[in-house]
Amino acid sequence: MGETDPRPTVFLSYARADGQAATRLAAALEAAGFDVWRDTLIEGGAAFAKSIESSLESCTAVVVCWSCRSVDSDWVLDEAGRGRDLRKLVPVALDGVEPPLGFRQYHAVDLSHWRGATGAEEIAAIARGISAVSGRAAAPRHATPAKRPAFSRRSLLAVAAGVATAAAAGVAVWRFGPFRGGAASPTSVAVIPFENLSDSAEQGYFAEGLSEELRATLARNAGLQVMAEASSRQFRASEDDAVTIADKLGVDYLLNGKVRRVGDEVRVTVDVIDGGTGFSRWSQIFERALSDIFAVQAEIATLVASGLMRRFATDGGEPAEVAASIAGGTRDLEAYDAYLRGRALYDLSADEASERAALAQFDAAIAADPAYAAAHAARARSLTAIANQYGEVADLDALYDAAIASAERAIAIAPELADAHSTLGFTLFQGRLNARAAREPFERSRELGAGESTVLARYAQYSARCGRHRQAGEAMERALLLDRLNPLIHRAAGAIAYAARRWEDSIAPARQGLEMNPRLSRAHAAIADALLMLGRLDEARAEYLAEPAEDFRLAGIAIVERRRGDAIAAEAAHARLVAGLGDRVLYQQAQVLAQWGRPDPAIEALERARELGDSGLIYARNDPFLDPLREDARFVKLLNRLGFD
Repeated sequence: MGETDPRPTVFLSYARADGQAATRLAAALEAAGFDVWRDTLIEGGAAFAKSIESSLESCTAVVVCWSCRSVDSDWVLDEAGRGRDLRKLVPVALDGVEPPLGFRQYHAVDLSHWRGATGAEEIAAIARGISAVSGRAAAPRHATPAKRPAFSRRSLLAVAAGVATAAAAGVAVWRFGPFRGGAASPTSVAVIPFENLSDSAEQGYFAEGLSEELRATLARNAGLQVMAEASSRQFRASEDDAVTIADKLGVDYLLNGKVRRVGDEVRVTVDVIDGGTGFSRWSQIFERALSDIFAVQAEIATLVASGLMRRFATDGGEPAEVAASIAGGTRDLEAYDAYLRGRALYDLSADEASERAALAQFDAAIAADPAYAAAHAARARSLTAIANQYGEVADLDALYDAAIASAERAIAIAPELADAHSTLGFTLFQGRLNARAAREPFERSRELGAGESTVLARYAQYSARCGRHRQAGEAMERALLLDRLNPLIHRAAGAIAYAARRWEDSIAPARQGLEMNPRLSRAHAAIADALLMLGRLDEARAEYLAEPAEDFRLAGIAIVERRRGDAIAAEAAHARLVAGLGDRVLYQQAQVLAQWGRPDPAIEALERARELGDSGLIYARNDPFLDPLREDARFVKLLNRLGFD
């Protein structure tokens, strides 16, 4: 990002009759550090519709104010629809009204009790939503004087920039001092996305790729604990000082960089900032001809990683050898761009549309570079996710076959790519319902990907569902250390605690995930499941009602309403589950029937679920909703056929 990048811009959509409430909300969001666009800002003589359309396209988030008046407004419906299509919709409810059809799967922040306080939790929740859809945090309007060196995200390299004036082409300039940390604890570092100071979009890819290359290269050294990309990228444009960023990420050091193209050469300035003091401890400047940006990217990553490891070494010996390049990558800019877009959509984990859009981007990446192993692995995960959550019964076999083929292709291209082995295990387990077959690729992924949070999280979830709770806990603990600001990792941590039947412990991680991404699916249901196990039925019911995933929501309501003594409501929820989703949710039907004390139809539903490849069966070994079936010989046989020991 350049020095003149604007703060996140919010398009505020509201009905004219709600103007007073919109004015208060706009003021609160501006106080929180956002620029707010409203139709009152249209310049005199500007074409009204054209100005609105332009602002919708250019904003970073669309905050839609639902009310009893706005749900009938064609303007608001059009603006909300465009925000949804652009994947930057953040809904709020002014008076508690239910949003119109097409928008009810999105969680709306309730402002019905908000009285205008700028520091209220409601405003903080909206800010989190804006940051989630835009990938950018708000910038404070006024900086507070600090008692420590105020190296902001945009000024972390100020000292290194001064050194740059003395550097000739190809000459490295080094500065370093004593580093914190000792042999008892790996040194921790976060690679903040490098800033592109050039106008060229090509250099944007170079900067993005260089950050990832450095992160992956450093993570392959056991002496370093490297923060994952999902957490680090949240500080791409942050105005927080270095000490604050390091504290939020829980790391000793920040690795920052700036990229600037000068003619046919690229200049990269790299700096290591001490997270405890905010001072620069080490820096280097590279100037290289830009004939092949990916070759330059790999060269710089290797040189920087080698230099860092020499200075991070604390045992007096030589640091471990640094790998030359990340496995499974590409040299094609078009492929890389499509891959980045697909990964962002996949990480959103919002709905079927976003999952299918992610798949389309991975397909585009592979079309541009058929040997792009990471894209093949990502394609396999997308296919599996679509099959698991949205696939029609008749399409499941084809989807899973394609997913396995993509994962195996990724391994064939890049045998050392941990993500590819992890994905194969994930697909065999969730797609083919074969826990035994998934064991080997998962173990291999654990060996190769000890520094990769997503690989560790998948391994942890697999281990937990197989009853290997110690292995699950150890892997999940490390995943959280490496990716503490990733909502998907926190949701996974909650699932692992729940699998171990630590109900209370499972709630906080799921809530943390929702705070980071209010649209996160299956998190409300996970909280509700734990609350139900704790006997807190009214709270559980409220969480189920807030769950956007229909299958999890209806199954949970059918169970909790029966426990609350409302048989009519329970039957109604179950009827909607069966009528609306049918054989796609046989596992959830079995959960309901087991909880209702109807073991025979529950077993029949599970058998039918296995026949049709229902991925819900991966939960069967330790799902408390199936506890009434544990002593049934038919259920024991089913678990064995699923590969559970």
